[in-house]
Amino acid sequence: MMGLQYLLEMVDLKHRYGANLRVYHEAWKQADTDESFFFWLDHGEGRAYDLETCSREQLERERIRYLSCEERQHYLVKVDDEGRLCWAKNGQRIDTYKEWKDSVHGIVPIDDPTPAYVPVNPLEHETRLFGHASSRSETSEDEVGDGAEDHAADEYASPPTTRVDVPSGTKKIKHLKNNWHISTDIIVDKLLRKSVRKNTWIFVADTNFRLYVGIKNSGAFQHSSFLQGSRIFAAGSIKIKDGRLTSLSPLSGHYRPPTSSFRAFMRSLQEEQGVDMSAVTVSKSYSVLVGMETYVKARTKGKEAVGKMMHRKDRVLAPERYRKREEEARDTSSSAAREREVIEHEERTRRANSSMGGHLMQKLGISWLGSPKEPE
Repeated sequence: MMGLQYLLEMVDLKHRYGANLRVYHEAWKQADTDESFFFWLDHGEGRAYDLETCSREQLERERIRYLSCEERQHYLVKVDDEGRLCWAKNGQRIDTYKEWKDSVHGIVPIDDPTPAYVPVNPLEHETRLFGHASSRSETSEDEVGDGAEDHAADEYASPPTTRVDVPSGTKKIKHLKNNWHISTDIIVDKLLRKSVRKNTWIFVADTNFRLYVGIKNSGAFQHSSFLQGSRIFAAGSIKIKDGRLTSLSPLSGHYRPPTSSFRAFMRSLQEEQGVDMSAVTVSKSYSVLVGMETYVKARTKGKEAVGKMMHRKDRVLAPERYRKREEEARDTSSSAAREREVIEHEERTRRANSSMGGHLMQKLGISWLGSPKEPE
């Protein structure tokens, strides 16, 4: 599933960019209001908010396109007899190294007359076909460069923040450096910054391993676009040369599935779908993610081991505290057992009384089942 900020994006009727919504969500949490978040944001006191780190204009302008079931088919990928990746809609081989554009009919060649899907007036919830958004960039030639790419990467990886006691990504990193501590979120964010560049192609595999591929457009078309924010099995970036898969990366800002899911996805491509994997390279970020997961698991097990050691220590050195803790655990266990017993009895009674005989005996004032016994 997606993180909180992107769940906000999913439930928002306008599907405003989750990173921007998070800024206003932090402001809402600190506001003295009884209004729900979206009512506060669009109709209540929050309607007047225009935050410096994310202006109201930016909040309303950046909306993620969520594909319908019909539109999603334009991004679906199939595998031909040679193990090459092709568009399911027309059988054409995919090549992310060539120039393409995103249109109302999915990804098409740059010279294709099909217009792009471009929201024109988001404040009135209107959309219109106008121009095209190519895989080169949506900015002018002068704006394309390292600076523009870095800005897009920062926006994708580190969401903007409010000034109301919410630390920015830069402040987080500075604070962690001063304290010689590294957060897994910070590492993933830095990896995302390096992965987001001009003409970045992204993929999503649903829970049935169906593969969808498209061109990333920060603040407009992202991983959540394919399946409307619903569950996925794998997500990341992808490179394809004349239908042959050449590169995969498991990094996604919206989704952060475990590396085991990515490995299962790779196996599915090769063993079940017959994809030619002879030229595939996996991003170094995969090794970093594996290391982070191993570290988190080891740390969790270490904490559990320390807890057990302290438990044994209390049993010898502090028997009174140990006895009290055991009694509390037993009380909790007994209460839970009693609750389960009552629920099971109610369920049995409901099933019995739902039958014809049950109705008859209920009218006669006779119960098929006795009351549950009290625990000894």
